[in-house]
Amino acid sequence: MTAPAADFAHVNEWIFDLDNTLYPRHTDLFSQIDKKMTQFVRELLDVDHDSARSVQKKYYREHGTTLQGLMLHHNVDPNDFLEKVHDIDYSWVKPDPELGTAIKALPGRKFIFTNGDTPHAERTAAALGILDHFDEIFDIVAADLKPKPAPETYHRFLSRHGVHAERAAMFEDLPRNLLAPHELGMRTVLIVPRNIDTVLDDVWEHEGKDGDHVHHVTDNLAAFLKTLHAGGAAA
Repeated sequence: MTAPAADFAHVNEWIFDLDNTLYPRHTDLFSQIDKKMTQFVRELLDVDHDSARSVQKKYYREHGTTLQGLMLHHNVDPNDFLEKVHDIDYSWVKPDPELGTAIKALPGRKFIFTNGDTPHAERTAAALGILDHFDEIFDIVAADLKPKPAPETYHRFLSRHGVHAERAAMFEDLPRNLLAPHELGMRTVLIVPRNIDTVLDDVWEHEGKDGDHVHHVTDNLAAFLKTLHAGGAAA
């Protein structure tokens, strides 16, 4: 999809989700975290794999993250959960010099805004070779453990970093996480998997991808950002 550069000419605050956004879904890194979460629930509740999986996905859909559901219903220690589920192999993520160049060239400040934690974001961005291009990371701890898509979490992010929503753009892989940015006045970009119609995952995650709150859609973040540079996006 061609990105009309005029839509981003005013943007000087660039906000990126992490998982399945800064790296493509086919990298499959998050599948490791997903399995770790299932195992965590299985051990916590002493149930079989299928039952644990059902609880995990129920909490994810109802509360934004599995962690939020576990905290609300089972008083789980968030630090213990975050440490265990992010104990993964980051060698799956390969350096992306093209993406790094595209992000570095963006005018203004750049942020990672994730429902994961900062160590996970730092390790992932370092593996991609893009960590040094970001000014700040806003993680689930900074969000007081209240995950996207909760509107108050976006307000907390804006306040903490002095970001002006009307001059910001948000990049996300989940349509529901773009509702609040749209309402706040940000430009929004949905990152979709290659061959989205054949992706076998939670179909509900893609609900709303054709909504008015999604301004642009791409399956190649680096290429999308390059079209902005080519069109003369400016601070």
